Amino acid sequence: MATAPKEAENAIGLEEIHTERQEPPKGQKTFTVEEAVETIGFGRFHIALFLIMGSTGVAEAMEIMLIAVVSPLIRCEWQLQDWQVALVTTMVFFGYMVFSIVLGLLADRYGRWKILLLSFLWAAYFSLLASFAPSYIWFVFLRAMVGGGVSGHAQGLIIKTEFLPTKYRGYMLPLSQVFWLAGSLLIIGLASVVNPTIGWRWLIRIASIPGMLLILVFKFIPESARYNVSTGNVAAAMATLQRIAKMNGAAMPEGVLREPAKERRGRFKDLIHPKYLRTTLQIWIIWLGIAFAYYGVILASAELLERDLVCGSAAPPVQDPIDGLGESHSPCHCHLFGPAAYQTMIISTVGEIALNPLNILGINFLGRRLSLCITMGCTALFFLLLNICTSSAGMTGFLFMLRALVSANFNTIYIYTAEVYPTTMRALGMGTSGSLCRVGAMVAPFISQVLMSASFIGALCLFSSVCVVCAISAFTLPIETKGRALQVC
Repeated sequence: MATAPKEAENAIGLEEIHTERQEPPKGQKTFTVEEAVETIGFGRFHIALFLIMGSTGVAEAMEIMLIAVVSPLIRCEWQLQDWQVALVTTMVFFGYMVFSIVLGLLADRYGRWKILLLSFLWAAYFSLLASFAPSYIWFVFLRAMVGGGVSGHAQGLIIKTEFLPTKYRGYMLPLSQVFWLAGSLLIIGLASVVNPTIGWRWLIRIASIPGMLLILVFKFIPESARYNVSTGNVAAAMATLQRIAKMNGAAMPEGVLREPAKERRGRFKDLIHPKYLRTTLQIWIIWLGIAFAYYGVILASAELLERDLVCGSAAPPVQDPIDGLGESHSPCHCHLFGPAAYQTMIISTVGEIALNPLNILGINFLGRRLSLCITMGCTALFFLLLNICTSSAGMTGFLFMLRALVSANFNTIYIYTAEVYPTTMRALGMGTSGSLCRVGAMVAPFISQVLMSASFIGALCLFSSVCVVCAISAFTLPIETKGRALQVC
């Protein structure tokens, strides 16, 4: 990595540079951040950016998926009923929902880099505290705070989006799913070893390590040049662009960097301004529905396979817990995951990357809207297919495809949301969307674990109907962002 020109190369130092905006001499060439990013092109800096910011997905996946692998143990330790176990997941997403908006506002006002660092420190701190929780109530509260910290990890995606040239965004951003997959597989693998030996508290402590390690490498990534320009900090933006050009071995555009600064940034009313009102409302519907389907599949899959609901009928009669095979309604009954359960979770999780190549092609050739409409429609279909009488292997195959489809949905809507809003409100747009997304995630546990037990086909129809609504909403989005430059204001 090239040596930095002292302070200007440092991510924090870049934030300290402020200059008065001056009009360039008449006739002097000027260029925008967008033109500079396109001229510099893709290179070593972007590879480092992809690896560091992409790895935030590992930490996020481990924290979000953690509750799925510790639920049986906390149920046993604190003698919890089903609704109490579901409430833990719901409260994690409640924390995520509340802090998504707050951190999105702060990121648009004070910078993406600072909020990303704060969110990792916050999540790591409360995650470690949760491993020492003395009671169920304390555990629920601390995991909700972890969810709040994890909500700020989305700033890593925004930083990546704002540094990537237009033609690479549709390829590099979906590849970030690899990191989420790695985090999910890592926490499942760790759980299979740690839970039966040293316990779930140590699993939580180990799961917080990747996030703490990432904090140490954030200093190599500067603040977004687009953000700096939007605040009038042109010198910092110029220093960042020069650093990127030097790392990539590319030339900067001729002239001086000049873009107008917005005096007001990150206002909620901008999201519902007539220019963006329809787009915002439809994006919110899509985010909510995708999260509802995604976490619904995750939470329902283990239960479906465990109870062998292969014909879509009612759950089999509950057996006497004395025989060790069935599940009792007693709150103190312990039904821990065995090797087969972890294996099933791993197989279905791998499905999240199965459609990545097709998803990338669809995003870049069909466009964001049509690609999302197709994958959402297929998601609705596969939810209904779960009701077909089939073997356990067939059920696993359906769940595998569902995980692949809901993952593709998330890839596409992440890209679209980051592209459709201008720099002055991009973080807020992502934050509010992420907040609405968690509403779907909060409802999903009660549909997957409560309604599905009462009416299997009813739950499936509900999931499918929501996906159909999202498909229609995606198809009718007013703006297509394929090949579109990121807007400044």
